[in-house]
Amino acid sequence: MDYKVLYRKYRPDCFKNIVGQDYTVHMLQNAIIHNKIAHSYLFTGPRGTGKTSTAKVFAKTINCENIVDGEACGKCAACLSFEQSPDIIEIDAASNNGVDDIRELINNVKIAPTEGKYKIYIIDEVHMMTPSAFNALLLTLEEPPAHAIFIMATTNVESVPITILSRCQRFSFRKFTIDDLVKQIHYVCEQEKISITEDAIQEIAYLSEGGMRDALSLLDQLSANGTEITLDSILSNYGSISLKFIHDLLSSVANQDVSAIHKAMSELQATSSDYKIFIKKLIQELSSIAVQISSGSYTGNFTYSQIEEIIFKLNDCLNKVNINISPFLLIEIILLSSFTNVEDKKQNVDNYALNVDKILTEKAEKNKKEEKIVESEHKTKVENAINEGEYLNKLVQIRVNNCFVNAKKDDLLKAKDVWKNVLNDDSIEPNIKSFILDSSVVAASSDYCIITSKLESMVHLINKNLDFLTDELTNKFSHPVYFVALSENDWKKEKQTYAQTIKNGGSYRLISEEELSSLKPKVYSEIEEIAQKVFNRDKIEMV
Repeated sequence: MDYKVLYRKYRPDCFKNIVGQDYTVHMLQNAIIHNKIAHSYLFTGPRGTGKTSTAKVFAKTINCENIVDGEACGKCAACLSFEQSPDIIEIDAASNNGVDDIRELINNVKIAPTEGKYKIYIIDEVHMMTPSAFNALLLTLEEPPAHAIFIMATTNVESVPITILSRCQRFSFRKFTIDDLVKQIHYVCEQEKISITEDAIQEIAYLSEGGMRDALSLLDQLSANGTEITLDSILSNYGSISLKFIHDLLSSVANQDVSAIHKAMSELQATSSDYKIFIKKLIQELSSIAVQISSGSYTGNFTYSQIEEIIFKLNDCLNKVNINISPFLLIEIILLSSFTNVEDKKQNVDNYALNVDKILTEKAEKNKKEEKIVESEHKTKVENAINEGEYLNKLVQIRVNNCFVNAKKDDLLKAKDVWKNVLNDDSIEPNIKSFILDSSVVAASSDYCIITSKLESMVHLINKNLDFLTDELTNKFSHPVYFVALSENDWKKEKQTYAQTIKNGGSYRLISEEELSSLKPKVYSEIEEIAQKVFNRDKIEMV
């Protein structure tokens, strides 16, 4: 497979290319320059912030034969053979976390390096090691051979025993700033000749939530079609919401415009937007207003107490919302409840109710022909969006249930092998390849397969194309397989529910998908789409 995904292609290979971790880079280079290299390091921080990449650069530089100002030369034998060096041992603690694995490592530590000055062990996701494995590693960290260096990385430092922490030099990696991400996305787009708008770059940076790997993975997926990446394409495919929409909505809240708030929230619900992204953007914008109020530069109608109340309620909604309740309904109630003057609020609501008929009548009298076309198009879009949202939610529940009915380890192993081949197969439809690139199989039966994506924004896109996915991959699995996608958090919840059900003596039974046929959105042909724009869709009959 010749193609290399962007986050791997642009992984830094020297200290100067590491973005956004200036303090850590400076300290590591100083240690090399002054020959004060410790025997064990611990890199902590969120996913996608460069922990493993920095560990590799550090290991490469330590063994370089011609170090210049704390930077590897990139030309010596040690640098050129770094990727295949027997002295650089990478261990994934998520899959090699047992005491036997660590004992084997400890036995090999005693052996001197073959080529370089040091034998360097990079242990990723070290928090996944078992207590027995940590205990086995502890003695080696206390009295390591002079030629051995351990570099451990973790996203969950709280799970690492204090006895391990106390024997390491610890470096905390922070999330990348929006500016860091935007700068790197600009650079990659220039190198790869990717056409993209400035507001689309800003949105990718926001959606990646401080992770460079997520940002480049999202860029990789969006660039698969070869067309210009725009803000509209990101908003429509990833359930995101534009900042203009957020500004307009908050302006309506500040002006206590009930009609505008209700209309905006109805649009969000109809288009199946990601409510979590929406809430986070709302909180971010409200926080900005709070700062303006505190500094005296704000000229709007919000008060600080209003902003504070809304933010805390939205945060509570984000953490505790029940999946069976429409989150957009709860958000609308939160925004309406922020009105400071109860009488004004009541008057606004009453005026809204009294003037609805008048508003509709005026609209109907104004340019009736165009209004009917617009209303017909809007009605079609809203009905399809609502049906699609309800259909997908129920389909996901049914397929997860049906997968659990006959889920087996053998089926999972087979599915993982096939999935690995699929991801490396250049003959797969590019559109399919683009949104399953960072996915993995987590459960399988003979007919069903649950996959998760590292990006939550991709889950909805995958579930919208399940039929397409089944058709494309039938030959790979030798029979039709019915897929379903979950976010990593939702998968953890489903797995816990499954374990609890089995523990309590419960069981799963197959549920037919036929009951969803009435909800499944209709796919219109090009001719039907044109006809609906010209005539009332309720008066069209195709023969």
